[in-house]
Amino acid sequence: MVGARARIAAGLGLFALALSACSQAAVPVSPVLKPVARPNLPVPTVPPKVARPTSQESAELRSYLNQVQNAQLGQGLLRRDGGAADTPFTNSMLARNFEKIAFYNEYDGNFSGRGGPSPLRRWAAPVRMEVIFGEGVPPSQRKSDSEQIRSYAARLGRVTGHPVSMSSQPNFIVIIAGEDDRADALAEAAARVPGISASSLAPLIDLRRDTYCVVAAYAGGAGDNTYTAALAVIRAENPSLLRLSCIHEELAQGMGLANDSPSARPSIFNDDDEFSLLTRHDELLLQMLYDPRLRPGMSADEARPTVQTIATELTSVGPV
Repeated sequence: MVGARARIAAGLGLFALALSACSQAAVPVSPVLKPVARPNLPVPTVPPKVARPTSQESAELRSYLNQVQNAQLGQGLLRRDGGAADTPFTNSMLARNFEKIAFYNEYDGNFSGRGGPSPLRRWAAPVRMEVIFGEGVPPSQRKSDSEQIRSYAARLGRVTGHPVSMSSQPNFIVIIAGEDDRADALAEAAARVPGISASSLAPLIDLRRDTYCVVAAYAGGAGDNTYTAALAVIRAENPSLLRLSCIHEELAQGMGLANDSPSARPSIFNDDDEFSLLTRHDELLLQMLYDPRLRPGMSADEARPTVQTIATELTSVGPV
C-alpha cells in the first residue's frame, strides 16, 4: 500500500527618544515605534502542511507500539545486521523457505484467518508506487518515510530485475496513516488505482491492535496469477524502526512473497521479528521469484525441481 517547511520572520525595532533641559525636570516622552525595512518577499500561495491533532485512541496506540519496540530491542530482536555467522543457510534451506513463502498465502481474503496453498504470483507490468499519508502524519515523518520508500523501491527493482519506481500514476499504493485517518486514506487509494474497490479494502479499516501493517495484492481476474495492483497499510503510530520494518516486509510481500515461515532465517518473512530489515537471504528469495525459469501460475510441485536448481546456483552449493 511526502515536504518540509520554511519560516521567515521579520521584526519591528523599538526606539525610545528622551528629551531633557538643563534647568528643568525631565519631561516623559511616549516611545515611538519605527518599523524596520522589510525584505521584498513573495507572498506564499500555499500554506505549510501541518499535521491534524490526533485522538486519545491514536496517542495510546503510539505509546503501546513504542513499548513493543523497546521490549523487542531489549530481547535482541529487530536485528539490522542482515544475519551473520550465527544464521547460515544452505541451498536446500533456501529452496524450502522459498516454497513456503511463495506458494502459500499468509491470510485468507478477509485477513481474518490463515491462508492456504497458492500458485506462484508476481508482477508482469512495471510496479509504480505512490505514498498516501494520513492527515495526522507530521511533515518530518512524511519526509523521512518518503525517502526510505523511494530508496527501498529502487532496491527491490535491483534485486528482482523487475522495474519498480515511484509514480504519480500508481498501481501499488503505500498508505501510512493512523487510527484517525486510515479510512480516508483507504478511500483515496481506491479512487486512485483501477482494480481496487472500496469494498475490498473494508477489512483494512479496523485493524487488530497487534497488526502493525498489512498488504493486499490483486490479480487481474479469476485464474490470473499476475498482480495488477497492490496496497500496503502501515500504522503511522509505529515508532521509526517498526515503521521501517513494515516498509521492508509489506513492500517485499507485495512483490509476490505472500507468506511467512517460522523456519525462514535470517529473514523478515518470519513472525518472530528477529530481523527488522530485508536480509541477503530475502534478496535471494526475491531474485528467485522473478527468475524467468519460473512462471506465474506454477504450483509448488511443478516448480520444485527448478526452484532447487536456482537455489543451488545462488548459494554455490554451500552454506551462505
